[in-house]
Amino acid sequence: MNSFVESVLQLKPNVAAFDCDGTLWSGDAGESFFSWEIDRGIVPRSLGQQMRARYAEYKAGRVSEDEMCGEMVTMHGGMLEADVVRIAAEFFEHSFPGTIFLEMRDLVKRLLAAGCDVWAVSSSNEWVIRAAMKQFGIAMDHVLAAAVAIDDGVITNHLSRMPSGPGKPQALREVVGTVDAAFGNSRWDTEMLEMATHPFAINPNADFLLTARGRNWTVYFPDGVRRE
Repeated sequence: MNSFVESVLQLKPNVAAFDCDGTLWSGDAGESFFSWEIDRGIVPRSLGQQMRARYAEYKAGRVSEDEMCGEMVTMHGGMLEADVVRIAAEFFEHSFPGTIFLEMRDLVKRLLAAGCDVWAVSSSNEWVIRAAMKQFGIAMDHVLAAAVAIDDGVITNHLSRMPSGPGKPQALREVVGTVDAAFGNSRWDTEMLEMATHPFAINPNADFLLTARGRNWTVYFPDGVRRE
């Protein structure tokens, strides 16, 4: 029995929202998929080189988080969505270098079993996040991730959703209004946790840990994660 899981269940939340990368599993599925598909030549070589250069600009602080996450999705423009769905599933099932936090998966499944309305919210592309949700039992229509418009099965370069920072509570308010419990690991989750009655910092980055402690938010490090 995990005392953290039990403490959350005792709150009996009606609506819960979970960030994904770093919160439900270690690592960043969006960034890992981005590198993996370029390495495998899934996108044209010239585009892959261009995107790697763009990513270097992002790491140097010259491209914003929202811009980079959006471009990681729109670079698939012209591809069949069915192909990317298949590729993303293959990646998460066989090639994702991260590790699912078992107690977080248990928490999600037990919340669902208790009738809680559970949502996954991420700035990573929705194809990878939806593939990951098969491990957690969260329905595909309860995934709010970076997405583009689809035209007759073909991916366009028109971004339709970017849930990062303030975009996370914005996306949640459009579908559920209020949130009882929210879980995140980085500063990009701050606004989402602020909207929740019960905010939880899971495996927080160093700067987010300071924020969480300063606001008396519950902090939890899953098994196997180094505590600060």
